Amino acid sequence: MKKTTTKPPFIPTMYCNLFGHDYKVSKKVTYHVKEYTCSHCKKQLTTNSNGNLIELTPKFKEINAILERIHSKRIERSKENLVTSSIY
Repeated sequence: MKKTTTKPPFIPTMYCNLFGHDYKVSKKVTYHVKEYTCSHCKKQLTTNSNGNLIELTPKFKEINAILERIHSKRIERSKENLVTSSIY
């Protein structure tokens, strides 16, 4: 019986090696922090604190999740303040 190993697909990897990655925004964490995914080889990147693109590691996934939670709470709070201030 043959053992199969999971390798990254050859054609998308070769395409990215020749022509470069085609990154699309896969998730908007905040206004400035986004997660990107290559549409061919599925490589994931994110922006770091300096604004540079780096690989999306589990550490950065956790950081982005916390940032997203803080950002969404802040947006909700500011919307509530707008509604209450417009009533008075």
